[in-house]
Formats: sequence, structure tokens, C-alpha cells
Amino acid sequence: MPRRVLNGRVTSDKMDKTITVLVDRRVMHPLYKKFIRKSKKYAAHDEENVCKIGDLVRIQECAPISKRKTWTLLERNGSGIGNAEAESAAVMASLSEPTA
Repeated sequence: MPRRVLNGRVTSDKMDKTITVLVDRRVMHPLYKKFIRKSKKYAAHDEENVCKIGDLVRIQECAPISKRKTWTLLERNGSGIGNAEAESAAVMASLSEPTA
């Protein structure tokens, strides 16, 4: 089963290697058919402590890291984090090299 990926905004970075991410979504009310904004906070793992309050991030579901933390940081402000960034740079370098 694929892992879920959510977009949100960092609301807290006070914990070590953990950020709190606020994820907003729009849901239609079943009776009134009006769209309602619902939000939920998730604790996500930030291995390198790179995120600050207000950053737009993508988080991905993972195996439980602690009691509340089952999400890891994927991207910060549209750029990859850590290993994912290095892997994408390696792929781009291999694509740009001419084959003889």
C-alpha cells in the first residue's frame, strides 16, 4: 500500500528532530453542501533540524518512530531534504552526461 503524503505548514520546531505540521483540508458538509476548512496537527521527524516556523513542507507516512511520531519530512519549501536531494542530484548528473 502506498504511503500517504501531506502538505502543510510548520507551526512548531521547539523539539529536537521533531516538527509540528498543521495540515488544512476542505470538506463538504453532508447536509448543507458547504465547504468547511478542517485542520489537524501532525508530529513529523526532521532528522537535520532544518525546518523553521512558517515553512511549507511535505511529510510522508512511515513506521512509528515514537508514540506520536509516524511521519517523516520529505520536502521543505519545495526542495528535497538530505538523502533524497543527493539522490536526485545524482540522477540529474547521470542524465546530463553524454553517452559515447
